[in-house]
Amino acid sequence: MTKAEYLARAEAEDDWAPGWLAIDAAFDALYPGITPPHLGAALHARAIFGGEEYIDGYSIFPSPNGYQHLLTYGMSKLYVDEESFGGEFSGWGYEMTMKVRANGPDECRWAVNSLSNLGRYTYTSERWFEPFQFISGRGQPLQTESGTLLTSYVMVPDTEARGIDTVHGRVDFIQLVGSHNLKWTGLQASLEKVPPSGQRTWCDASPKTETPISSRIFPALLATSDRCPLIGVTARIAATC
Repeated sequence: MTKAEYLARAEAEDDWAPGWLAIDAAFDALYPGITPPHLGAALHARAIFGGEEYIDGYSIFPSPNGYQHLLTYGMSKLYVDEESFGGEFSGWGYEMTMKVRANGPDECRWAVNSLSNLGRYTYTSERWFEPFQFISGRGQPLQTESGTLLTSYVMVPDTEARGIDTVHGRVDFIQLVGSHNLKWTGLQASLEKVPPSGQRTWCDASPKTETPISSRIFPALLATSDRCPLIGVTARIAATC
């Protein structure tokens, strides 16, 4: 699409949201024929109108693999934005996902809270996330009053949803995987054996053009990310660096 075509369609369709539609298309391919439940932030609560919600909405896809596949809408550029046309990255360059062992959307609200908090953290601090970064939950369970041992997140590329190129730039799908402290200690020990290479470090807000920490450090994590149940009922996770 040329910029002239982009502007012409934007003028003809007041409600055109090219970024949103591109995300829809990516997940329609994963879940054909499925209309997922969608939780939208109230207009008055959205940051653009002075509220504290930086994510416009969350879709929750029932996976045949036995979990709910959560997806954010709001880390990338969703709506018409002439200045963003043809960019390298759309917004922050990603949307977040999570796979939760739950029977339906009502059991996923704690996870939605986590995603909301992480979105707010990025927008207010201007520090984004990339695959193979660790997010501490300060030793608290990801879902309170659940008895879960999972206290932190590790970001990995979504094991099903592949990144897409949109009119506003690249959008990748980054999956949050629950981890407990002992599991992370082992991963961190493996990381410390890797010689320094100038690669991006945990929660380092260095330019996106730098190379993230290599996936070879975490082969077991990638192999088991789909089988990691995030269990538990409400969470206010602080992303700490």
